[in-house]
Amino acid sequence: MRHFFRRIFRFRQHPTSRSPPERRNMSSTTVAVLYALTLSVPPISDGPEEAKEKKHHVPGGFTNPWDSYKSPAVLRFFLRQINGQANRPDTTPPTVPVRKPEFLPSRETPKLRATWLGHACYYVEYPSGLRVLFDPVFEDRCSPFSWLGPKRYTEMPCQIKDIPVIDAVVISHNHYDHLSYPTVKEISKRHPNCHFFVPLGNQKWFESSGIANVTELDWWEERDIVLSPSQPTETKVQESARDVASSPADIRARVGCLPCQHTSNRGVFDRAKTLWASWYIESGGRKVYFAGDTGYRSVPELPESTDDHAPQYNFPVCPAFKQTGEFRGPFDLGLIPIGAYGPRFVWSPVHADPHDAVQIFQDTQCRKALAMHWGTWVLTEEDVLEPPKKLRNALKKHGIPEDGVFDICEIGESREF
Repeated sequence: MRHFFRRIFRFRQHPTSRSPPERRNMSSTTVAVLYALTLSVPPISDGPEEAKEKKHHVPGGFTNPWDSYKSPAVLRFFLRQINGQANRPDTTPPTVPVRKPEFLPSRETPKLRATWLGHACYYVEYPSGLRVLFDPVFEDRCSPFSWLGPKRYTEMPCQIKDIPVIDAVVISHNHYDHLSYPTVKEISKRHPNCHFFVPLGNQKWFESSGIANVTELDWWEERDIVLSPSQPTETKVQESARDVASSPADIRARVGCLPCQHTSNRGVFDRAKTLWASWYIESGGRKVYFAGDTGYRSVPELPESTDDHAPQYNFPVCPAFKQTGEFRGPFDLGLIPIGAYGPRFVWSPVHADPHDAVQIFQDTQCRKALAMHWGTWVLTEEDVLEPPKKLRNALKKHGIPEDGVFDICEIGESREF
């Protein structure tokens, strides 16, 4: 049986390209803007002590090194589906409004602009001209199979071909609702100089998919990017920022990998073999925090009507978010998950609910935020329109205005900051 499952998942877990990736040395060239990727490790004072200790590294993989994490009771979730205890969300239209996105026709924009493309996918246009796509999945199903698994109940707002510029793609982890083989292959084909940033352990998967422009980072590691439109015929990767010539037209950015509370797997036998992460990207004086997929605390099984955010339930919370706010914040914009949390005793260790999301928003010192990780696939038991309702209640509970601070978008909608 073990060998049977290995065969089923092999083609998606570690896809093999028919042609090997074109590996580029430190000064290879192709037709593109200039890229200069540099490692810039902050001094110890610029990060928590555990960033140096790397307690999330364990033999054979990674772990969440906090009291806030307990292993999700995933088997209980599937048993609920079988024995009829589970709530089955109604996806009958109308659910979440979908509009066709309007992307900027050029790199010139005076404001930071974020467009929600469904689930955890955001396209962010920076005033510097940088264009970044987070956790893109442009398939109907988030599954290793095209015929089985969660199916979209809202339409895709656009196709990859509709996005004019993609300089960088940032991946939070390797679950199928955040990392899609067909999607990254098409992005690489249409935007051959796009660079992929992934958590530690994921680079091999990309290279085996025929994608060479990939950098993997550990928590608290950073890279600098320079895009030089003045030299449109070369792509260069260099070891030090001092080696990169700068011009007034250069687009400069810093990409940082940050901790979050989750896990990873593409198949049955590779759980936590690769790292999961949240990220930030700073460019042109604007800084965006992408929380990825994360829990905040682990809630035990309680009566269904219980408010697990009541004062008497003082469960440990993940300290990584306050550390992120202290050492990398504040952020102009946070992209924070609010869905896929029910039942709480199963999913709270790895999926924040709206109340957790507001606390993550505060801990990370985001000035504004947009919600994500809802409205696309039925992954858990909460009703499809429950997350935004609970978010408004959570904001009110924390004394935050219901509109204009931590907002809900329509799919395909753009917001400027």
